[in-house]
Amino acid sequence: MAKLVLKFESAVIREVPLGKSTITIGRAPDNDLQIDNLTVSEHHARILSEESRLRIEDLDSLNGISVNGTTTKREWLRSGDNVSIGKHVIVVDLEHDVTRFENPRPTAATPRLEETYALNSPSRPGLGHRPRTEETAGESFPDRARIPSLIVVKGQTAQKEYVLSSKLTLIGKSSMATVRLTGWFKPQAAAQISKRQDGYYLNPIGSRATLRNGTRITNATLLNDGDLIEVAGVSLKFTYGE
Repeated sequence: MAKLVLKFESAVIREVPLGKSTITIGRAPDNDLQIDNLTVSEHHARILSEESRLRIEDLDSLNGISVNGTTTKREWLRSGDNVSIGKHVIVVDLEHDVTRFENPRPTAATPRLEETYALNSPSRPGLGHRPRTEETAGESFPDRARIPSLIVVKGQTAQKEYVLSSKLTLIGKSSMATVRLTGWFKPQAAAQISKRQDGYYLNPIGSRATLRNGTRITNATLLNDGDLIEVAGVSLKFTYGE
């Protein structure tokens, strides 16, 4: 069966079979292909199957879509096409079956979603900014005094402690990563931590096991003060400072 392959840099995050007439793509958990990234709109795009052909349509998303590097609102798709959505790429594969099912959609209560971030913000290159609205203009942050950080307990990283000052923290060897892993065989992207209105969530990337307090997680999971994160041979303690 044909499939969509979701990738972040060189890491395969998820594969979704093309067995439905419509595949929805976005950050909200009710999508067929959920992408947990603040540059992706809640309902970003959809792929339609029409007379044995595939067409992608942008759903008036903030950051738009591109196919093989060309920005578009709608486009017919062929096997091998690369669809860019936010910082992720979806590869269209009409020749192979699904081989993995990492990170299934959550069945438990899902966190409240943040506003989508626009790409290429001058103040925050590569991540974007949160649109200022009447709702957010007067917003307060009661946990501002509680500064979250990651303390390296075990493993090779570029430094021993990381303050989580951004909405999105990537763990991996990539130059885009906040927590930079060192070593020949470390993945470009191993996991990410995203800030939501109710706290910080750990989300695994790719096929490597991501553990929270010794238990493997497959979905975005809320972190508590003192939690131990284990991924790609590195152990990190999540903690709030004052």
